[in-house]
Amino acid sequence: MRTWITVVVLAVVAGAGVFLWLRDEPAPRAAVLRAETGTAHYAPIATRALDPRPLTVAELFDRPTVSAGTTRLALKGTEDLADCAEAAWGGARDVLGGCTQVLRARYETQDGTVWGQFVIFNLADSAAADALVAALGRDGFVRPAPGAPGGLDGAHGWAQVRALGHFVTVSWVAPVAPVAPGKRPDLTYPQVALDGLSLVIQRRLVR
Repeated sequence: MRTWITVVVLAVVAGAGVFLWLRDEPAPRAAVLRAETGTAHYAPIATRALDPRPLTVAELFDRPTVSAGTTRLALKGTEDLADCAEAAWGGARDVLGGCTQVLRARYETQDGTVWGQFVIFNLADSAAADALVAALGRDGFVRPAPGAPGGLDGAHGWAQVRALGHFVTVSWVAPVAPVAPGKRPDLTYPQVALDGLSLVIQRRLVR
């Protein structure tokens, strides 16, 4: 009987270990990443105490499409996550202690050749936001949302990371089909289109 119990306990522990390992397994990260830490411009929302109202999906993702130049990306799904760690991996997860909320949305071009994801973290203050920006650019990144295309080549993607007061936004675009060796896709317009969602945070400066 004791032997059987020991086997069961070891199996549960081993299973938990595999689960935790898979949960923190590195996901793709963008090959091109531009990061911006906070500025004094966002002083009115430098802390959650100054800006306590939670984010909403309707506030951020109120348009069915975003566009720049000749590129248009359609909204494919949104999420409001209470567990911020679900949205990140690596060192980025280690600096999410004061995070209370993550909003995430995924986009695709009409022809399905480019995928995009916009993520915003609701942190305690601007110092925490700067720490997350640093971690995202160093040894961690955001995870693709459920529903991402099977052929997504996230490692050839582009990302823009911004600290905006106590928020951090990540706009990440990537080709859906694998990129040939030595080639670099031009994702300028998709990146500009998706990053434009960051401007929504400007509204909070005047309320």
